[in-house]
Amino acid sequence: MAAQFGRRVVKGAATTAVAAVAVAALSASQAPGVTDTAQGRQNTGSQPSSDPDADNSATGNSPYYTDLPPLNSPTPTPTTGTGTPTGTGETEAGIPATVLDAYKKAEAALGESKPGCNLPWQLLAAIGKVESGQARGGRVNANGTTISPILGPVLNGIGFAKITDTDGGAYDGDTTHDRAVGPMQFIPSTWEWAGRDGNDDGKKDPNNIYDAALAAGSYLCRFGWDLSDKADLRRAILSYNNSTHYLNTVLSWLEYYRKGTHEVPDGTGTLPSGRSDDNNGSNSSPTPTPTPTPPGTTPPSSQTPGGGGSTSPSPKPPTTTPPPSTPPTTPATPTDTVDHLEDAGTAKLTATAGDAFAEKIAIRTETEAGKAVAKVRVRFTIVGDTDSVFTGGESVATVVTNSSGVATAPALKAGEKTGDFTVRATVVGRAVSGLDYKATVTARQADALARTSDTALTCVAGGEFADQVELKATYKGAAADGVAATATLIKATDDATANDKGPYFKDADGKTVRTLAGLKTDANGLLKLPKLYADDTAGTFLLRVNTTGGATLTVELKVTAAPSSSPSPSAS
Repeated sequence: MAAQFGRRVVKGAATTAVAAVAVAALSASQAPGVTDTAQGRQNTGSQPSSDPDADNSATGNSPYYTDLPPLNSPTPTPTTGTGTPTGTGETEAGIPATVLDAYKKAEAALGESKPGCNLPWQLLAAIGKVESGQARGGRVNANGTTISPILGPVLNGIGFAKITDTDGGAYDGDTTHDRAVGPMQFIPSTWEWAGRDGNDDGKKDPNNIYDAALAAGSYLCRFGWDLSDKADLRRAILSYNNSTHYLNTVLSWLEYYRKGTHEVPDGTGTLPSGRSDDNNGSNSSPTPTPTPTPPGTTPPSSQTPGGGGSTSPSPKPPTTTPPPSTPPTTPATPTDTVDHLEDAGTAKLTATAGDAFAEKIAIRTETEAGKAVAKVRVRFTIVGDTDSVFTGGESVATVVTNSSGVATAPALKAGEKTGDFTVRATVVGRAVSGLDYKATVTARQADALARTSDTALTCVAGGEFADQVELKATYKGAAADGVAATATLIKATDDATANDKGPYFKDADGKTVRTLAGLKTDANGLLKLPKLYADDTAGTFLLRVNTTGGATLTVELKVTAAPSSSPSPSAS
């Protein structure tokens, strides 16, 4: 198994060249500007896409595998354990069992939570192939965690993006710069909000394929994207890694996997060989420890090209000392110049449950001298026990500052949980103090209640009322939906204590109750109370209904005495 895992797939030049043409044709309808070499690798001059939706990438635009799928269609094996595929197409179509299971479970989970996204598991497989070669051919344990970490190169701005450490090395082990982590290659700052617990073990681990697959699916499904729509599919993939070449590579594997796949044992999957960072000499896999040379043997590097064990004398050191090399300097980015955040006129954030907040959060990024900084990514994160979200249903939003250095968060929509929560603004890729904004969700309320009918409510003692009480709640003249209400049969107008006689409701067990709590108006502001019954006490009684917001209505109920029975005539 280990030997098969370590083997790289070697493709003939003719086959790969034709594959590149096929992918170019496939991608022509998806995105312009495709530039492929014969090996399917990204040319040095290839530029990231200018798609505005792809500014905040999951991977920090880290390197990726660029190999293309084979031309021959995959031949899926009907069942596992029936033999090892031998053809190139069959081999490439094989996905390690645990990895495949994680993709399919992520699709099922998002099919329930975000059915409008239409996420296919084959898209996760395509991204997993391009990002890590399906977790390095499925080198995961029984729980789905990679046997050894999968780390991208250091994002220090030399050949790659520059992302200053955001996690204190917690995920990537680097306290200076960030690195992409795990089988789906999330950078720590993205995982911090996008991470999910896909295997229900109580942890969100980017090195676990179940967690990473669910996180990747959730990431691709944000902003209300429908992945069955070509434009949304393009936006979602570009948001993962902002490169048209990346887009086309993922699309080629997506189409390939849609034609058929099969399960292979963990650790036996094939690894791609071409990488987009080949020109930079980087490798995303941890560097293996060199094997020490046994005593008395000659290191291979000192042998002659012809081998045979003969050695050539070691070359003499140069007689002149070369000038010291100067490390390349990385120009400062706008993000590097940010010293602090300032509020940009955010008003008090208050909304009724279910409504949109009228105000938006706005912040300004500034230098130490107080000068505004444009083109800086600011992340807004909802923190606390709340179901409030930004427009689009997400709890995190990233916005780029405008020419005035201002970033305005999307509108907030209040959930049903009342109380306070926090929205935190931070600079992506820069360790400066964030700004916290308090937001308050108040309960839905009504300021008026009225009956929907003026029919008198009467009943004979010991009987039941023919009509049920129906009310309509309004707030500022509009129907008040979802408003909490309480109905109580009270003793008197000035005594709201529950009565101990007269009309009553029945609970689920048929027992007498004279107070109903937890009532709620429907979407039209209507509230229909359960059927009322009367005991054997005649008289006039009162029913009082109160709602959140102070609306109150008292309804009169009349119970008449039961007619007395006439004596039977005596027989003469």
